[in-house]
Amino acid sequence: MIENYLSVSGETVNETVIERSRFICKIRRVANEDEARAFIEEVRKEHSTATHNCYAYVASEDGNIMKFSDDGEPQGTAGMPMLEVLRNRKLMMTAAVVTRYFGGIKLGAGGLVRAYSGAVAACLNEAKIVSNELSSELKVRLSYELYPVFLKFISDKKLCTLNSEFDRDVEITFVLPRVLEKSFTEGLTDYLLGRACIEKTGEYFYSYGGEK
Repeated sequence: MIENYLSVSGETVNETVIERSRFICKIRRVANEDEARAFIEEVRKEHSTATHNCYAYVASEDGNIMKFSDDGEPQGTAGMPMLEVLRNRKLMMTAAVVTRYFGGIKLGAGGLVRAYSGAVAACLNEAKIVSNELSSELKVRLSYELYPVFLKFISDKKLCTLNSEFDRDVEITFVLPRVLEKSFTEGLTDYLLGRACIEKTGEYFYSYGGEK
């Protein structure tokens, strides 16, 4: 299983005009192929009067699920060039749709390839790219007395707190890269002299917000 991958965060829209034709690129992070298809249909409905709505997406963490469409443009001039931009940027779980409103001037095959790939590249230049790491979700339960000591231990660690509950004891749920799980749990156990309960509650890909 892969340990990390890059994707866009959220959604980005960019428009360029080439020889009077409008090229509107919309790029969105997708969780799976169903979300990618739903995104494409959403754009098609939004731009139902457009000349073309071409798309490309990579809808898996390992890059094995990929599709593209020229949507009526000459074969190989839109969808594949768009997909190549996503692949060259090493982006996964990402879908792109380029809507074209024809301006009356033909661009030729080379011009179309440059227009569609350029539209995606320009949009990605404005998008936030994040690293998604295979991560472990851990829950730590400890006494109020140990809570300040725990905070000191995690102060320089790469983790993200998801939830904190203060009842009879303190219970903190957080996520950290899976590759750090063993050293973290062993280190925390030693640091707190075994006085905390550590439970693994999940494993999934998580974005720590670091832009690449």
